[in-house]
Amino acid sequence: MRTTTKAPPPPDSGDIGMLRTQGGPGFLYLPGQLDRTRQEALVRTIEEIAKAAPLFRPTMPRSGRPFSVLMTNAGPLGWVSDRQGYRYAKTHPPSGRPWPPVAPLFLELWQEVAGYPAPPECCLVNYYAPGTRMGLHQDRDEEDLAAPVLSVSLGDTAIFRIGGTSRRDPTRSMRLVSGDVVLLRGDDRLAFHGIDRILGGSSRLLPKGGRYNITMRRVTRPIERSPS
Repeated sequence: MRTTTKAPPPPDSGDIGMLRTQGGPGFLYLPGQLDRTRQEALVRTIEEIAKAAPLFRPTMPRSGRPFSVLMTNAGPLGWVSDRQGYRYAKTHPPSGRPWPPVAPLFLELWQEVAGYPAPPECCLVNYYAPGTRMGLHQDRDEEDLAAPVLSVSLGDTAIFRIGGTSRRDPTRSMRLVSGDVVLLRGDDRLAFHGIDRILGGSSRLLPKGGRYNITMRRVTRPIERSPS
């Protein structure tokens, strides 16, 4: 199964740019999927979301240690983390208000790429300032693991790392530049992945620099319709 639409950008020294083209058919990498116009439109959409549900800094379960990234959500459910654990919530923790709805541009991209019949219920937005990172983790808080996870990169280039479904599996890294889209599905839906670092100043998309990552997820299983 083909996993790329064109050759990816040159990898870091020692990294493997043609990530998982041999095995791991559930990993789909779409370099340059979004042109500059669509990227700018998505940034404007994020800014509108952040007006209704301002970016905030989550904390780790148990320890209460703050994340290095800022986050917000759109959709009926939002992913949150605090001393109570990782979970989905219906409201924005700092304000107690419902999350803003899933934006039409997000739905358009999901329908274009995800190949899943039901819409996303959570559109998590993470903001990475230069110097921030995200440790290896799995996206497994969802009830519907048959649905893919769709990830969009906007702004500064990120060094993305992905492994297998066990934390002990070997990992590889690659660059994700602004406009790239990644899909985790099938055998790779529960692959461990993270962000090693942000290459500050590598993009001019965001006036203050840094990177937005949009992660779209279906949380609950769609209700099956009875045949008419």
